[in-house]
Amino acid sequence: MLGPLDRADQRTKQRVVTVVVDFWRCLSAVKDVALCVPACMFVLALVHYLRSRRLTAARLANDVEIIAHRGASSVAPENTLASMSLAWQMGADAVEVDVHLSKDNRIVAIHDPSTGRTGGTDMEVASATAASLRRLDVGSHKHRRFVGERVPFLQEVMDTVPPGRRLFVEIKCGPDILPPLENVIGRSGKRHQVVIIGFDLDTIRAAKERMPDLPVYWLCDTTFWRSFDRRLVEQASLSGIDGLDVRWFGITRRFVSAVRAAGLDLYAWTVNSPLDAVRLARLGVDGVTTNRPDRFITHTSAASFALC
Repeated sequence: MLGPLDRADQRTKQRVVTVVVDFWRCLSAVKDVALCVPACMFVLALVHYLRSRRLTAARLANDVEIIAHRGASSVAPENTLASMSLAWQMGADAVEVDVHLSKDNRIVAIHDPSTGRTGGTDMEVASATAASLRRLDVGSHKHRRFVGERVPFLQEVMDTVPPGRRLFVEIKCGPDILPPLENVIGRSGKRHQVVIIGFDLDTIRAAKERMPDLPVYWLCDTTFWRSFDRRLVEQASLSGIDGLDVRWFGITRRFVSAVRAAGLDLYAWTVNSPLDAVRLARLGVDGVTTNRPDRFITHTSAASFALC
């Protein structure tokens, strides 16, 4: 059975075919050679455009890593095992998870420093034991079918990662988390599938020093529609980390060129429109983080067919 995105892609294909056929019929009826020449040039330009869209869609599907933001967080409660499992089922290349350190030094998956938004009862994560955090229901705020979802340990999240996929671990607290984090990653048997990200440059720099074999990326934000400064690239390069993970709308061709010249990787967040993702793929980003991995996987596979 076709989903709504598949039906939309079919409608788009039908419209493109109809427009091209109607245009060609009109062109064949034109007797004036002077009008035929620009019309033919228009058709050739249209074909070139569609071909470039097909190639870019194929690049998005094959070369750009699709990272599920807090799991499949648009349809399941963020940072839960249900959200992670659903993201893998949707075909995500990677999953991003937020982590904090509890009072008793357990690494738990939760975005906010307190539990009020997702757990109902408001507790500071750093001041609460893992057992008290695990008693909270962090699923019912999303939908009643997720009642009973608990705050997972990082180890439980790592257990869900399939072979060939990756886990982006975003550090939401300070460097105190690094010793237990290194321990959990080391015991997981999936060290080669882990990427460390975070907004605090000092913390992720320390993470890179402790775990030099892991990719470490610096998360950066910007004001709406303000492009990133190339000085960010210089700062990241001097810090010894592996790349940048930045808000998508601040990425320009000039910024991408500066990142590549420095030998760094470049990822974008949080991209929920396939068209924006296609633009970023054309610019040359390595991956995009999205709340809707299902939309991206469906769109890219269908786009390669619809735009050929």
